[in-house]
Amino acid sequence: MSTSETSRYVRLRVEMVLEITDADALSGTALESLAAEYGEPGGDSAEERTHAEIAVREDGAEALASLIDPFDLVSEVPGVELTQASWSSESIAYDPQDPDGWDLDEDDDDDGDEEYGDEGGEDTSRVPHNGEENDDDGSAERRA
Repeated sequence: MSTSETSRYVRLRVEMVLEITDADALSGTALESLAAEYGEPGGDSAEERTHAEIAVREDGAEALASLIDPFDLVSEVPGVELTQASWSSESIAYDPQDPDGWDLDEDDDDDGDEEYGDEGGEDTSRVPHNGEENDDDGSAERRA
């Protein structure tokens, strides 16, 4: 691929820290989204749906990840098309009063070729949702 062809592609990295202020509302919305996605219980994907429902009930980070869709962030931007995206969510220890708690430069030492979600030996497997497919490594990616 020539330089002019590869320069059409841009990797946009966004990192956010969100506070879950109402875990019941978050998991309830995630469950509603799963119900809409999978349809009536007991269908062909009943086992996958059950696994997803358990995950969003037990883990606020999983519930949040099931509701966030990078496609929604760029679908209305003229002149761009989402080619590939992956995202994950994890619970973290965070102190909003700590001035060093948000270090934007901490990942600057990587070469940009690593995929997110597989750093530090964390378990990054999760339930696919919103049009995602599980990759061989257990991570989920939305395919455009």
